[in-house]
Amino acid sequence: MVTSPSKQLGTSCVANMSSVAFQGERGAFGDEAAQAYFRQEGQQEASFQPHHSFADVFHAVSAGEVDYGIVPLENSQAGSINDVYDLLVQHDIYVIGEILYPVNHYLLCLPGQQLGAIQQVISHPQALAQCDVFLRELGVKTVATYNTAGSAKTIRDGQLQGVAAIASVAAAQLYGLEVLAESIQTIKENYTRFIALSRKPTLRLPGPTKTMLALAIMHQPGALSRCLGALAARQINLLKLSSRPARQRSWEYIFFLDIEGHRDDPAMCRALADLAGYTTTCKVLGSFTQTAMEQS
Repeated sequence: MVTSPSKQLGTSCVANMSSVAFQGERGAFGDEAAQAYFRQEGQQEASFQPHHSFADVFHAVSAGEVDYGIVPLENSQAGSINDVYDLLVQHDIYVIGEILYPVNHYLLCLPGQQLGAIQQVISHPQALAQCDVFLRELGVKTVATYNTAGSAKTIRDGQLQGVAAIASVAAAQLYGLEVLAESIQTIKENYTRFIALSRKPTLRLPGPTKTMLALAIMHQPGALSRCLGALAARQINLLKLSSRPARQRSWEYIFFLDIEGHRDDPAMCRALADLAGYTTTCKVLGSFTQTAMEQS
């Protein structure tokens, strides 16, 4: 169950007039998700700052150039955004909350063009993947770009004929483009999970909590099983498990876990102590109150 944007507010304590970094251009889904997360009722508007890459967002938060960042972590259709998982390990910043944001893709072009005149579609790789069926039926060339809204801006700035972008309806309005087709994503109920980043961990708030971990596991038989057993022995529920190649050595992996509970819970503290004995690295990426999930 997923909340509508107006209900999907984050769970961290965000100061008025905070600065927030997101990846892409104005009108990107990251821009929309950042506004839905940080603009809570009764607060003054935050300052939302576009950045070219996910790495730029992480750097801006780490260096203190902004107060917070927001990046996509996974999509309900296309899966994990691997670059973001890698960056979570590389930077000493915290995940302070999350938002599941509905993503509706639109096909945008310069005014006056017809669908049959489109020969090329440009967008972020995730957007192209999420609209794969529509694009195959359209029979056009696809070109990956760094951002959905950035693709719309490229068409506007270059006055590109025969080229369409996959982006949000907000991007169409912002860059003066027409909508050729709407809701073109393969799975209509399409959601992206965004995470909020900060240099400091969030305060614990009432409600169910979630902790995100990154584990580098010893290259021994049963090592992963012992790690999962340490959680099961403490009645800690595993919500998600995924892996990424470790950069230090070939064929070794970093495991990412989402688990129920807060890092300061007694059971969690004991489990983390156990995990330290089974891993070469056990990094708490963040503990935060889970967002309530309701059907929009």
